[in-house]
Amino acid sequence: MAAELWGLSGLAASAFLSATLLPGNSEVALSAFLYKWPGWLWPALCVATVANSAGSATSVWLGRRVPAKELSPRVARWFGRFGPATLLLSWAPFIGDALPLAAGWLRLKWAPCLVWITLGKFLRYAAIGLAMHYI
Repeated sequence: MAAELWGLSGLAASAFLSATLLPGNSEVALSAFLYKWPGWLWPALCVATVANSAGSATSVWLGRRVPAKELSPRVARWFGRFGPATLLLSWAPFIGDALPLAAGWLRLKWAPCLVWITLGKFLRYAAIGLAMHYI
C-alpha cells in the first residue's frame, strides 16, 4: 500500500507540473502507474485530474497577475464566442497551457473556468485510464 501512495504522489507531481508552462508528461506517469497497479484506476484518475486542474488554476491565477491589455483578435474572438468553455481544451498539447493564462488575463470568472478545466482534464485522463484498463 505504501508503494501505491508514493506512486500517486509522483503522479500528482507530474500532473501538476504538466499543467504549467514547465515540461511534464502526466499521461506517461498515469499509464505507468496503471500498468503497475491496475486496480487503482479511479484513485489514479482522481489524483491526476485534481493535480492537473490545480496546475491550470495556478496558470489562471498567474494570468490575472499580468496587466490587462488587448489579446490578438483571433484569441479574443475565440474567448468571446465560447467563454470559459474554451478551457475544455486546456488538456490539448501546445495550446492547453496558454488557454488558462489567457483566461486569467481576460479576468474570466473563476468558478466556470475551474469547472471547464476540470471536466476537460478528467475526460482526457479517463480516456487514457480506461484504455489502459481495457486493453
